[in-house]
Parts: sequence; structure tokens; C-alpha cells
Amino acid sequence: MPPPPAHHLEHVAIDVVRAAAALVREHTGRATTAATKTSPTDVVTHTDLASETLIRRELEARCPGSSIVGEEYGEGDGSNRVGWVVDPIDGTVNFLYDLPVVAISIAATIDGEVVAGAVADVQRGEVFSASAGRGARRDGEPVSASRAVDIGQSLVGTGFSYDAEHRASHADTVATLLAHCRDIRCMGSAALNLCWVGCGRLDAHVERDLKRYDFAAGALIAAEGGATVREPSDDDDLLIAAAPGVASELAVLATKR
Repeated sequence: MPPPPAHHLEHVAIDVVRAAAALVREHTGRATTAATKTSPTDVVTHTDLASETLIRRELEARCPGSSIVGEEYGEGDGSNRVGWVVDPIDGTVNFLYDLPVVAISIAATIDGEVVAGAVADVQRGEVFSASAGRGARRDGEPVSASRAVDIGQSLVGTGFSYDAEHRASHADTVATLLAHCRDIRCMGSAALNLCWVGCGRLDAHVERDLKRYDFAAGALIAAEGGATVREPSDDDDLLIAAAPGVASELAVLATKR
């Protein structure tokens, strides 16, 4: 049996991120730490776990046999070509501190390639989505990347790894960018920053040491919104998403050593 079309998977992702966002909103202001991961500051809350449990249950019910890779519970085997890449809360530290930049991210894959995705902004109630070749949307309405052509007038988003060595390296990159762009914003959610590139709220986003669940849906949304997207590779962990008019210059600055 062939896999469902990408636009169908997009709508599944939209429905499930909305449900997960509602659960996370209910726990806003009541976050409790369940565990730590890569460092004492890289936390998992009980709500992360509850959100991923809900997402897995809903995806398994709607797409039986698909594989699910989640930030908190890892990878599950599937029996068909459809897969899901899940971040149950992107911006966990923001959530822990009751800061309102928190997202739910779900990307759909067919044979390993991302073909659809949705990202819910938990506090604003917006849902960004896309499917391959069909453009990007915010709450169902088309969006597009900014028309910026001057890096000096561009607002650039970024974020930092919890790894000390990666932080130091990326700090040098950010310092270089800061000398050439309008300003830098570090919001705490790569998924939302990528969506904001896709809809023109940011002119670019640059970050290192991201996991696939951090950017899978957001990178597709940015690209379908018309942004130029360079995903991390085995040789280089740098992700860049930028308005086409500044993408080349930004890439030169971000890779300058």
C-alpha cells in the first residue's frame, strides 16, 4: 500500500500538535523537572513526557504502523514507509521558567525524507505547517519569507547548545554576525524561529548542534515559505535558514573562522 499523500500527513500533524499544545498550556506555570539529559541545565519536565505520550498515542491511532522518533522516548519500529520526528516541547527551559516561547514540533517522513510538518506556538495558539511542494501556512493561511536584501537591516535568530565547547564556538559565530546585522534574537525555540523565518518575522536563523527533532518540521516550513535552508550534515553541524536576499552573505559570515 502506498503511503498517504504529504498534505494528509500535514493535517494529521496539525491536529496532533494542537492537542499536545492544549495539554502543555494546562501545565503552564506548574512545570516540574523529571530528569536531566546532556548536562544539569538540560532538563526534561514531566510535561515533556506527558506531551510525547499523547503525541505517540495519537499518531499511532491515526497512522498505524508508522515509526516514531521522539526526543524523550527515542525511536520505535514501524511496519510501513511513514515516520514521525517529534519534539514534545521545544523550549523546555522557557516552559520551566514560564517564559512564553514554547513549541510542539512534529514532522512526517516518507522513506526517511521530511514531507510534511507542523509546529504549534503553545502560548500564542498559532500553528505553522507545510507539506512538500505546497507552501507554508500559519493557521491555514499562506506565509512567505521576508524580502530582506541587506544583511545590515536583517534580524537574525539563534540558539545555543548545552555543550560547553559548542557554546564557545557558536559564540564566536554570533559575535561575527552581530557586527554585521541589525540585531540578534535568542528566543529558546529553534522550531519557532524557523517558522518565523518562513513567515518573515525573522530574516534568518543560525544555530549549531541541533538534533533532527529540533529542526525537521521548522526547516521544511521555512523552506516552503521561500527561505533558503541549509540543514546540518555529518561534516558540519551548522543550520542556516534565511531570506533568499541575504542567505549567501549570511552563510559566508556564519562560516567565517
